[in-house]
Amino acid sequence: MFTFSITVAIAMAVLAIIYSLALVTVINKKSAGNKKMVDIAKAIRDGAKAYLNKQYTSIAAVAVILFVALLYFIGWKSAVGFMIGAVFSSIAGYVGMNVAVRANVRTCEAARRGTAPALDVAFKSGTVMGLLVVGLGLLAAAGFYAIFRDLEALIALGFGGSLVALFARVGGGIYTKAADVGADLVGKVESGIPEDDPRNPAVIADNVGDNVGDVAGMGADLYESYVDSLVVAMVLGVGLFTTDKGIFLPLIMAAAGILASVLGSFMVRIGKGSPHGALNKGIFSSAILMVIFSYIIARYYVSDMYVFYVAITGLIAGVIIGLTTQYFTSDQNRPTQEVAEATTTGAATNIIAGLALGMKSTVIPVLVVAVAILLSYYLLGLFGIALAAVGMLSTLGITLATDTYGPVADNAAGIAEMAGLPSDVRAHAEELDAVGNTTAAVGKGFAIGSAALTSLALFAGYSQAVGLTAINLISPPVMVGLIIGAMLPFVFSAMTMKAVGDAAFAIVEEVRRQFREIKGIMQGKADPDYEKCISISTNAALKQMISPALIAVLSPVIIGFVLGPEALGGLLAGAISAGFLMAVMMANAGGSWDNSKKYIEAGNLGGKGSDNHKAAVVGDTVGDPFKDASGPAINILIKLMSIAALLTAPMILSGAPFWVKITLVAIVLVATVFYSISFKKVSKTA
Repeated sequence: MFTFSITVAIAMAVLAIIYSLALVTVINKKSAGNKKMVDIAKAIRDGAKAYLNKQYTSIAAVAVILFVALLYFIGWKSAVGFMIGAVFSSIAGYVGMNVAVRANVRTCEAARRGTAPALDVAFKSGTVMGLLVVGLGLLAAAGFYAIFRDLEALIALGFGGSLVALFARVGGGIYTKAADVGADLVGKVESGIPEDDPRNPAVIADNVGDNVGDVAGMGADLYESYVDSLVVAMVLGVGLFTTDKGIFLPLIMAAAGILASVLGSFMVRIGKGSPHGALNKGIFSSAILMVIFSYIIARYYVSDMYVFYVAITGLIAGVIIGLTTQYFTSDQNRPTQEVAEATTTGAATNIIAGLALGMKSTVIPVLVVAVAILLSYYLLGLFGIALAAVGMLSTLGITLATDTYGPVADNAAGIAEMAGLPSDVRAHAEELDAVGNTTAAVGKGFAIGSAALTSLALFAGYSQAVGLTAINLISPPVMVGLIIGAMLPFVFSAMTMKAVGDAAFAIVEEVRRQFREIKGIMQGKADPDYEKCISISTNAALKQMISPALIAVLSPVIIGFVLGPEALGGLLAGAISAGFLMAVMMANAGGSWDNSKKYIEAGNLGGKGSDNHKAAVVGDTVGDPFKDASGPAINILIKLMSIAALLTAPMILSGAPFWVKITLVAIVLVATVFYSISFKKVSKTA
């Protein structure tokens, strides 16, 4: 039944989708430049499409297996919800990436006329991604509930989005960082050629990676957070207020957030200011509008001002975390400048300084999330925590737009270099790219903060489902669950870091081989074999993304069935605590290393080609998998574990036969042995 509330939510979701598709038409009408630019852009587009097609084929195979399992063990509604969540998440990532690989060359061409025209094209591309994510996410949640009226099945909708997000984030992160690290180490450090130099065989793979990792991967990541926060808030809202308004309230808040994001996007105009100021104007305009809308909803929709306070708590928490991330990672601020200055004594001290910065930067986000949790809980209980997450993500449409515009600008700078355009064209694109690094850091801050709140809300939902009012920390099963949960983000990060390292090693060897064997590359008389590096990154990403995904899905099920629901609560508590801290540390350390390199490249501390620059490039290559592979994927790990626990709670509560427990323990032992052997092989290779 389509009530007024659901109708409003669906209408706003459709508006977001229609507006984003209209922007696609506007972007495609822009000039793509000369033939060389078009050919380079086509190579990037073909590589990105080929990878994404293979990735989604792999995801489809896993999704079918899980669909059958859900159909058999839980029910057909949950199975359908899971598949809808997976399909919608895939659509958002695929369409957003396809727009980005068309907008990159058009941004490059627009940069001929200055920074403002280039920003216009790149930001429109980011807006397509941002509005598609929130539009499809809200449409899925509101539409599914309108048709089935089943909150348990709605949880599976979030599970589908989470699964795709993990594959997209892990696979895309491995791809982009393997190519990036390989291209930088051989190109910048060993050969002394500029970034995005067409002589570098890994340069196309690097630009492909920006799209599959930082556009499609980031979109899937935040689609998951967005849908999960809506789902758990709807579940926890049962019985609150009147006429099911507790269920509908998250949908209305999300609808208001879409409107605020659309209106805020019109404020992104440079005029006489800077690109950074223009983007901030859009973000803060949307936030102010959302404050107004939240007041109206609280005052007139539910007649409870606590709703306003909770929603604003989440929104403010997101802004503070984003600004904190910006402070620690921007090359305009002392923390990152100090990391850059550490290069004067070599790469090692640069790495030490970056790690110290990352660890120190955890303080404010943790305290902000802690305050948000306490305020939200005291005002509206467990539902308040979930609603705070909805408030934090309410303006995701524009926040994600300011994030995913960055890779488009980065690609535009690369195309300008490879096509041999005038230096001012690349300068305009690089200015946008530098701002994009800062906005991406803010986006990561929102992603991390929302992951923490959403995971806690899902944890609360799980506790409610199995009847846990407290967890006994001195109980041995709980303690075992707790320490295993705290261990999992480390193991997960080790697997993704190793995957990036292995793939980067192969890229480095391939680039060195081509420089050595293909005569005339360095003189520009022979073309590199770009396809080989693309193939290496693609195969590595697809091969290595399966194991981390299995950890996230199977660990809650195994602990829940073998040790019981209370131990599973301990597992989630450990994973959320350790994962949240690791995600903040890795994102901020990686962002700082990246921008400390750019600080030197801007002419400070010796500039490009200096020993300080070479040391900073080494630090940046360490930070690449930190900030764009392992760190962001941890966000999804803790959410996917939490939603898997919530989804399987009824089965876990009913217990499992002894033979099932023995089988699950055997799986753990075999996986542990395999894991140890895989690292042993890597150490021998090294």
